[in-house]
Amino acid sequence: MLNMHNLNKGGHMSVMSVKKVPSISQDLKTKLFVSSSRTQMSESKKKNFLAIINRLHTATKLEEILFEIAEDIIPFFQTERLSIYMVDGIKRQLISRIKKDDEKMEIRLPISPESIAGYVAFKQKMVNIKDAYDDTELKNIDPALCFDKKWDQLTGFKTKQVLATPIIFQKYFLGVIQFLNTKNDTGFTTGDEQISIEMARAMGIALYNQKQAALKKNKPRYSHFDYLVQKQIISPKDLEKAIDTAKKREEEVATILIKEYNVSKKDIAKSLSNYYKVPFEKFNQNTPIPVELLYGIKIPFLRKNRWVPLRTENDRIIIAIDDPNDLQRLDDVKSLFKEKFKNYKLDFHVALKEDIKQYINLFTQTDEDAESIDSLLDQLKKEEFEIEEMEETINEEDSVIVQLVNKIILDAYARGASDIHIEPQPGKNKTVVRLRIDGECILYQTIPYHYRNAIVSRLKIMSDLDIADKRKPQDGKIKFKKYGGKDVDLRIATIPTQGAMEDVVMRILSSGEPIPLDLVGFSKTTYNKFVNCIKMPYGIALVVGPTGSGKTTTLHSALGYINKPEIKIWTAEDPVEIVQKGLRQVQIESKFGVSFASTMRAFLRADPDVIMVGEMRDKETTQIGIEASLTGHLVFSTLHTNSAPETISRLLDMGMDPFNFADALLCILAQRLARKLCTNCKQQYHPSIDEYNELVHEYDKIAFEKHLNIPYTDDLILFKAKGCHLCNNTGYKGRMGLFELLIGNDEIKKLIQFKTPIDKIRTQAINDGMTTLKQDGIEKIFTGHLDLLQVRKVCIK
Repeated sequence: MLNMHNLNKGGHMSVMSVKKVPSISQDLKTKLFVSSSRTQMSESKKKNFLAIINRLHTATKLEEILFEIAEDIIPFFQTERLSIYMVDGIKRQLISRIKKDDEKMEIRLPISPESIAGYVAFKQKMVNIKDAYDDTELKNIDPALCFDKKWDQLTGFKTKQVLATPIIFQKYFLGVIQFLNTKNDTGFTTGDEQISIEMARAMGIALYNQKQAALKKNKPRYSHFDYLVQKQIISPKDLEKAIDTAKKREEEVATILIKEYNVSKKDIAKSLSNYYKVPFEKFNQNTPIPVELLYGIKIPFLRKNRWVPLRTENDRIIIAIDDPNDLQRLDDVKSLFKEKFKNYKLDFHVALKEDIKQYINLFTQTDEDAESIDSLLDQLKKEEFEIEEMEETINEEDSVIVQLVNKIILDAYARGASDIHIEPQPGKNKTVVRLRIDGECILYQTIPYHYRNAIVSRLKIMSDLDIADKRKPQDGKIKFKKYGGKDVDLRIATIPTQGAMEDVVMRILSSGEPIPLDLVGFSKTTYNKFVNCIKMPYGIALVVGPTGSGKTTTLHSALGYINKPEIKIWTAEDPVEIVQKGLRQVQIESKFGVSFASTMRAFLRADPDVIMVGEMRDKETTQIGIEASLTGHLVFSTLHTNSAPETISRLLDMGMDPFNFADALLCILAQRLARKLCTNCKQQYHPSIDEYNELVHEYDKIAFEKHLNIPYTDDLILFKAKGCHLCNNTGYKGRMGLFELLIGNDEIKKLIQFKTPIDKIRTQAINDGMTTLKQDGIEKIFTGHLDLLQVRKVCIK
């Protein structure tokens, strides 16, 4: 069989993809008609000439009639013979047929300069030779060009003049049309060259269309998904129905299979990967924005052509495309990257159209009015000559830097990030932007080094910090609604780093309603004990843990539980993260003298029932809080300690009177946040006896039998991470609180008064029924919310 191939100038071929191609246009027919007019044809001959063109286009078996039609074409040219060569891409040869003694012979020529037709195929350019036997003329065209005389010797035909033209359509090389010897022996003219080009184009369109039809006819209807049928994941009948449904709705077949036939995306990926023989790319919301790869590419162009660059891996650029066999689109992509990334190779991976669309949306904009990263950097590129001045005198009203900073904040908010890290690098290294999502830092994007000072300066302007001072840490707040339209507040800290740079870290404080206390994630026992404590008329309740462990959220949930019209509640916070009706909330402003200590003194004169202090940072604030709790007020606050028992030791070390503190203490709640298993895709399994024993050991065997007493049976079911499109294939989505609650009962109060070591306090608390952080985490493993990996990440003991 003759195969249609794409032959590039390096001599390499690849199979052509099936695409819809227009028929021979009227414009081309007109060109052929004008060209034929130069040969002074009669009107009847001109009509016959166009009839041959139509015959080429409508032929059902083009390869056969091409060799027959050659003799019909000859009368329209001043030539003795016409040869048409087809491509055999598998053997890298040209094929033609000739007659000798009324018998058809097949000619095969290598695609190389060893023959004139082979040279035209190799170089993909026309040649017009006056004497094929003149080696000097041939060497003047190309030193490697030769004339293969054996076919003259075989047929007895003497070749003189040769006009050979490559048959090419849309960059795909399909064959060669070759005219031999002019009848007047004067050589082929420029007019002959023109009509030869137009004839080659007509043949190219006809040949392309026929091969397209043949490939389409022979191609299995569901070849992309034959893996699913082979593995009996779906029946051929259901697949046919899915294809018909997709066609009617103008949706992807894969989408129909996933939504209506419960085929997993993993199986779709395997099927497409097998078919195209390339890796499959699933959508991952945490994918960093490949700013440099997107630079200069218009977003509508990406959407229309259904491909997107994802990342670089060593010397390769990974491109996601919905059809890696579409050679024309692949050529278009290569042309975009060949100059700027000439040292990189392109790797095309298959992806679903919907995933490509999501990637484009992720990389470009999250807000309808927001500009894409690409367009912003494009504008920055134009202003690059002004960059030094812009770093010193940044204009917050009209600089593109303003839009870029807004874009970073909006994207972080849309992705559910808790923190944004701007990390300028020394020298000419790019500035790294990372986001913390569900407790883990991920790379968001990199920004050219030219703009690092401008970005930091812009953030300082937004938070009213000193732009000129780059030598000491500063902190401030941003009310983003003033700049970007979203009701988001940010706490900002700048820190000088190596290389005379400044890092910026922003905590996103999205305003919202407090979480109901019964939805925070307490176990039933811990919930009841904590509620009893916060219902007390006076005393102090502390919530402790590292930064970002959800302490403030828990305190506001507690305040929400007791927030009633008859109770007056004052809060002092830095910053005010959650706003509740009924609470009188004060923003701490240390630079104006509004500190935690001074605010708490003011609260005591303002007839409070409950006081909430955002953080006990120093001895004075802690002492005032304890005194307030002893004078008939209920006090809530937070502290940065690792566990509930350690909090007691920390406060005593700060100089608190052990008797006053013991009398005031209601409870200490320590907490952590662990990543939850995705509820959509978590997979149940039966654990091995070794895994069960490990969980029991981590919990403490005696305590396990006392509190949980879950035996190992054949019916025991746990859950593990799997991964799906909702959790970006991580297996985890959202976070859950782990808690340990130390109650200030009489035994604990006595230990505090005598400054007993932490170990004894912890032992007493456990004996009194305290569940440690790790034990609470293991309980939530058995209830199907967590796994041991995530519990170990946040708990030591």
